[in-house]
Amino acid sequence: MRKRLTTLRAASTALGAGVWVTAGAQVNDLPGGPAVNQLNFAPAATRIAEEQHWLHWFMMGICAVIFVVVFGVMFYSILKHRKSVGHKSQELAEPIWVELGWTIVPLLIVIGMALPATKVLVAQKDTTNSDLTIKATGMQWKWGYDYIKGEGEGIGFLSTLDNSHREMSNSGNPPPTDNYLLKVDNPLVVPVGKKIRIITTANDVIHAWMVPAFGVKQDAIPGFVRDTWFRAEKTGDFYGQCAELCGKEHAYMPIHVKVVSAEEYTAWVGEQQKAMAAAADDPSKVWALTDMVKRGESVYAANCVACHQANGKGAGPIKPLDGSALVTDANNGLMINVMLNGAAGGAMPAWKQLSDTELAAVMTYAKNTWSNKTEQIVQPADVVAARK
Repeated sequence: MRKRLTTLRAASTALGAGVWVTAGAQVNDLPGGPAVNQLNFAPAATRIAEEQHWLHWFMMGICAVIFVVVFGVMFYSILKHRKSVGHKSQELAEPIWVELGWTIVPLLIVIGMALPATKVLVAQKDTTNSDLTIKATGMQWKWGYDYIKGEGEGIGFLSTLDNSHREMSNSGNPPPTDNYLLKVDNPLVVPVGKKIRIITTANDVIHAWMVPAFGVKQDAIPGFVRDTWFRAEKTGDFYGQCAELCGKEHAYMPIHVKVVSAEEYTAWVGEQQKAMAAAADDPSKVWALTDMVKRGESVYAANCVACHQANGKGAGPIKPLDGSALVTDANNGLMINVMLNGAAGGAMPAWKQLSDTELAAVMTYAKNTWSNKTEQIVQPADVVAARK
């Protein structure tokens, strides 16, 4: 029996070691994002982040010295003057130098900590003289980016978690992946060495735009406009997440910032402007059913498939679209109202950020896909009328 137990224990140890080695071999540090077993801050990519790191260790050093001195004196006094070695309690005089000492010394320590902290804080809030201004709008559960000043002005897009990562999460047993739940379909692209002002707001609940490598975290509050800034000192991919609990899919709001050279950025701007011009739709255009369904398929894949699935069956609390009375109802206004205003207390978010044509297309797609063969079509003009 003892021999058998020894064999089993050795096998278990070997298996555990094998699992540890295998997992470690498959998951690596993510440049610009989290590292395996990370304990310290993410490597700084901006001067502000470097200042924050220095400030952290400066404060930690002061606190450590205070801790050692205070507790050292306390424990020394306890041991040296304990009753068991014959010491008796007595009242001590309180000379004026003691009173002044424990008032002035802490004051000087606080001032010494406040001066560098104030310098960094003021620098963090100085968003003047920016080269680019980008509005980041938090919404359940994605980010919308609008380039409103500087090179690329007029560009706008949504940034959503890549559907392959959502499927990995839904599986309940995701494979080891370096950028797990951080991959997006459209990253935010900015040029290196330029001051980027980020204006944050939200259209539903409070979110927070945070990229640790930049030393940036700014709340995005509905009805309010806040701002922050960063200047990336090197090119590469940098990752963050929504840092404010914003609902059941809070974990699916990654932030991916791609920092490129000035030449690459100019080329990207040109590509985006051409794509936007090609995709621009006239809301008064009357579409044919087949064309609208084809257009709606791409909109569904980009925005809806994560929750409602490719087969339209939904999952858990997510209601199915296949066979839905709301979807198949001849009164298109009912579905348009849900798309524009959301439903179920936010479980179905509002999609006002999509264009009139995109909304009409995705509704037409749902009405004529899977078992929903209604041959009904929603035109962009219907959505335009409902927005008023």
